[in-house]
Amino acid sequence: MRRTEIVQTHFQALEIWKSDLAVEFRVAGAIHALYHRNRFLTGLAWDLIAAAALLRKDGPPRSILMLGLAGGTAYRVLRHLLPDCKLTAIDIDVEIVDLARKHMELEALGIEVIIGDAYAWLERNKRKFDVVFDDIYLAGKTDVFRPKAWNPELMMHLRKAMAPGGLLALNLVTGAGHRTMQSLTRKILSDKFPVVRSLRTAEGMNEVLVAGEAVGTGRQLDPYQEVFKNWRDRMYWDRVDVRRI
Repeated sequence: MRRTEIVQTHFQALEIWKSDLAVEFRVAGAIHALYHRNRFLTGLAWDLIAAAALLRKDGPPRSILMLGLAGGTAYRVLRHLLPDCKLTAIDIDVEIVDLARKHMELEALGIEVIIGDAYAWLERNKRKFDVVFDDIYLAGKTDVFRPKAWNPELMMHLRKAMAPGGLLALNLVTGAGHRTMQSLTRKILSDKFPVVRSLRTAEGMNEVLVAGEAVGTGRQLDPYQEVFKNWRDRMYWDRVDVRRI
């Protein structure tokens, strides 16, 4: 891959890297979004995000809300697996969304994209979704960070957006500097929901938590493996580890 462009959006410094088959958006030295012409999975956080949305006990979700879109990497996986699902995303950075349309074929996914502050939107929201996913991170000088602390008000707005039988999921960066947030979030979700499951991969530095009145096990992911035609995609899907916490 070679770096083809550096873009300073209103919110972050973004590097665009390209090869003949792939495009990466990199922020603070980390891959922020990835598009591959022939494959869907990466072994990283986006695989977990997609898998988490499929753990609804009442069957595949008919609607998903994603707080934080970037290049739409996880939604590309979900569109492949759920061609009829209503996908909605909110992102504050219109420039990165436009870059994803230009470089990552975002428009082809048929996503309802709302530009704005996701948490402010949640306060006004009256819609319900089968899965609500919080993947909001902002870029600092050397690392990413969550812009809003967990509190009862935020949890109330997130739960209000969940349809009956729905799931609340969120992506957490793990490792040094992120363990306090990870432990706090695990505790809050465990206190608020009967079931919380953790999704990890051996290659990734993220944990995805999914919570609800009922959350499926890893076996619920097995039928989707056949939808992936590329052997590497099937390998990565098989490596998604789902455990109850």
